[in-house]
Amino acid sequence: MEKNKYVGICKVGEKGQIVIPKEVREIFDIKAGDSIIVLCDKEKGIALVKSEIIEDLTEQVFKK
Repeated sequence: MEKNKYVGICKVGEKGQIVIPKEVREIFDIKAGDSIIVLCDKEKGIALVKSEIIEDLTEQVFKK
């Protein structure tokens, strides 16, 4: 599989927590203490986005 793609399975723990696999953390440069935004749509699913991505987009919007 390509270095920038990953397919895997995460289990949900008793407290509803998941562990983001090491390969995914490396691809997206996710480190301990980083903030992740959870985007949800009941029909389409769940997406995780590093908060800095949204912050960068917000800065671009307000610069204009």
